[in-house]
Amino acid sequence: MTSDAVRRVQSGSPWEETFGFARAVAAGDRVLVAGTTSFKGHVLYGEGDPYEQAKVAFTSALEAIARFGLGPESVLRTRMYLTHLRDVDEVGRAHKELFDSVRPVSTLLVVEGFVDPRILVEVEVEAYRGAVDS
Repeated sequence: MTSDAVRRVQSGSPWEETFGFARAVAAGDRVLVAGTTSFKGHVLYGEGDPYEQAKVAFTSALEAIARFGLGPESVLRTRMYLTHLRDVDEVGRAHKELFDSVRPVSTLLVVEGFVDPRILVEVEVEAYRGAVDS
């Protein structure tokens, strides 16, 4: 695969520049979205609300794949990382609202914490481009 076959997009997250990563990378028929939280710029949306944080994070991830001409129907895999077991149902509800008709494979893990203690949820998305040219 040549470097021309790989495309990257940024979202403006302060951590992308600090840590040197892209929000999403398209390589061949796959689009991978980095761990995404409910931060937009320096503002955390849904502070204290795992459902809202999950919705915002997944929406941001979907916006990243949209830059490659893809929508939720292209999502093959999701990953959800939570800081509290008590938030499983609320994060699951947000996931179901966005992906119920798609039914991607999914993993949910409870982790120790994130770079900002106000973050309750971080998500990842993998999508398939198939024959889509972008």
